[in-house]
Amino acid sequence: MTGLKDFSLEGKNAWITGAAYGIGFSIAEAFVNAGIKNIVFNVRSEEAVQKALAAYKAAGIENVRGYVCDVTDEVAVKELVDKIHKEVGQIDILVNNAGIIKRIPMHEMKRSEFQEVIDIDLVAPYICSAAVLPEMMERREGKIINVCSMMSELGRETVSAYAAAKGGLKMLTRNICSEYGEYNIQCNGIGPGYIATPQTAPLRERQPDGSRHPFDSFICAKTPAGRWLDPAELGGPAVFLASKASDAVNGHVLYVDGGILAYIGKQPK
Repeated sequence: MTGLKDFSLEGKNAWITGAAYGIGFSIAEAFVNAGIKNIVFNVRSEEAVQKALAAYKAAGIENVRGYVCDVTDEVAVKELVDKIHKEVGQIDILVNNAGIIKRIPMHEMKRSEFQEVIDIDLVAPYICSAAVLPEMMERREGKIINVCSMMSELGRETVSAYAAAKGGLKMLTRNICSEYGEYNIQCNGIGPGYIATPQTAPLRERQPDGSRHPFDSFICAKTPAGRWLDPAELGGPAVFLASKASDAVNGHVLYVDGGILAYIGKQPK
């Protein structure tokens, strides 16, 4: 019988890529509230590590370690995984959160720009997952959560590389499930909707005449909830996918989007 204890992360270690701020940081906070033993994150510079550690400390989170690592560098990732095993312990939960987006019309986008998005948003989750899988297979237990997107299902102007990467990440999620489910490893995705973060703040600011930003109006009209989502609202779903409560859930993408994907939109008046 499933109880609240099945949602506990006590005694577990989680590696969340790129969890210096935003969605990754909110997932880390939720894991801490669920009793996680240690949070590990990586970013690309020591300056970013120190800034993130200060933010965690301000949030009252002490059981966290930050490392410098480029998740597109296969050798560096393997070295980081070895270091985590030595300094922290086994990696029970991997959250492939690091990602970027470049909003450029496809016919204007350089191949190098397209490739950079693919490398960070799709190739890096493959590299990180491949690095943690052997130890998870040996223990016959592990959780991998890929931060997907509504663009895993939908297209939109100017995000061709991002949509291609997130669509591929959805299928990578399903394939990890298919290939490693027999080892009691669950790989699922979480698909955020439009989240109210500092990065999206300019899209939610009131215009000089007091009206709403056109994109703000568009998103609220397309969302049955009628609002942008708070990063903290991803915490509960992430804890579920990281915990024993989701042991029978595998290869699934849980969309936390306020209902956008279920909604065709309001009829014009």
